[in-house]
Amino acid sequence: MNPRRTLAIFRKELLHIVRDPLSLGMALALPMLLLILFGYALSLDVDRIPLLIWDQDKTPQSRALLDRFRGSRLFAVQGDIDSYRPAELGLDRGDVLAVLVVPIDFGHKLAAGQQTPVQMLLDGSDSNTASIALGYARAMVAGYSSEVRTEYQVRNGAGELKPPVDPQLRVMFNNELKSKNYIVPGLIAVILMMIGAMLTSLSIAREWENGTMEELLSTPVRPAELALGKLGAYFVLGFVDMVTAVLAGVFVFGVPLRGSLPLLFVSGFTFLFGALSWGLLLSAITRNQLLAFQMGLISSFLPSFLLSGFIYSIDNMPLLPQVISYVVPARYFVALLKGIFLKATGLQILWMELLFLATYAVIVFALLTRKLREKIA
Repeated sequence: MNPRRTLAIFRKELLHIVRDPLSLGMALALPMLLLILFGYALSLDVDRIPLLIWDQDKTPQSRALLDRFRGSRLFAVQGDIDSYRPAELGLDRGDVLAVLVVPIDFGHKLAAGQQTPVQMLLDGSDSNTASIALGYARAMVAGYSSEVRTEYQVRNGAGELKPPVDPQLRVMFNNELKSKNYIVPGLIAVILMMIGAMLTSLSIAREWENGTMEELLSTPVRPAELALGKLGAYFVLGFVDMVTAVLAGVFVFGVPLRGSLPLLFVSGFTFLFGALSWGLLLSAITRNQLLAFQMGLISSFLPSFLLSGFIYSIDNMPLLPQVISYVVPARYFVALLKGIFLKATGLQILWMELLFLATYAVIVFALLTRKLREKIA
């Protein structure tokens, strides 16, 4: 391998990228657009649930229960109603997600030590959010019921009732339970895979369509030199994108970076090399920019988004998607990112994921050079 020939290909490809504002703009602006869209717009935190309240009882006991909902950040009370008609309209229009109805004899039954129901109407069109809202409401009502039961027993001379188990909860790693703390690190993997595969998927196909590949074939350049030269140019863009994404995640979105920065960039460069090689391989196979771009989108963005654990838990998927996810490199890079960002996990635990990324990159690069060798031959 001749370093001069590799450098010449690198310089040629870099000049082409700089002189092509569309490719350069897509490479630099698209990551920021994705970060803004996903970082701000995509949130899996379920709070501030819009709620209507119908207090039929209007006693101190009913007000004590409803004050729990009014003072909680989990619910946002939109107003008080006096019939079921406003509740139906609010749920139909989607203005509210839940309606809490306290029956007219609520306070009387509580004072008598009797069990009394409380009605919660939910919009179940979004089943996940409705289930979470129902869980919140049950927990708040259960807490209020425990207090009422204790007061009733103390009032009747039974003494203070203490729970037999006192749970002390401690949330590790993401103690604020913010979804952006695991969405933004996973988004770095999606950005690098998409940018790497989609940009390089146009490179060799463009050479064939423009007729410049024949000129390259007439030079002494070797397949590995051609591949490394082209990869190097796009590697510079990928490096800029990765640094931008990491800085935005830490300083704009406030995601904690608790782990090793060198390990983060080593794993990122390994993943990026594999993603770039995959895009070039698609370009060499198809020889058509449109087809290569479409294949790059289907084989990079969609698997990285759906099968990497970025949004959806792999353990909750059906068996077939779980099996397919084992060959998706973004799955291992997402595990690396979340371990480094949130858990300060080191190489002694994450070495298997990094080894898979390195193996994937070597295999794809070997297939790329073999395909280029066939074309040159």
